[in-house]
Amino acid sequence: LLTSSQIRLLSTETRQAIDKAVSTSPVVLFMKGTPETPQCGFSRASIQILGMQGVDPEKFTAFNVLEDNELRQGIKEYSEWPTIPQLYVHKEFVGGCDILMSMHQDGSLAQMLEEKGVLVAAE
Repeated sequence: LLTSSQIRLLSTETRQAIDKAVSTSPVVLFMKGTPETPQCGFSRASIQILGMQGVDPEKFTAFNVLEDNELRQGIKEYSEWPTIPQLYVHKEFVGGCDILMSMHQDGSLAQMLEEKGVLVAAE
């Protein structure tokens, strides 16, 4: 049982900052490091999956949680998901690396990204 002192409530300021962040682009990834230099294997794998899926770079934004401890802790409470990276598509939480991986493997990620119109347009 958690006492109220152990439950850190998300500050209004942090919640608003995250609301704004997930609205920046149709596809938003909260990760450790940057797409060019991921700082953990799960963040790297998530970037690779999004690349393989053909997510349009114009419709993608990544936030490095290592640069902002408030964001790093806050995003976990915002999504009620304990790990990073976290993927949002059109402001909806999709999941972390494990969920992305299984959706990638069963084809549901490709279908969802296509339905949401976030892939590079076919020539």
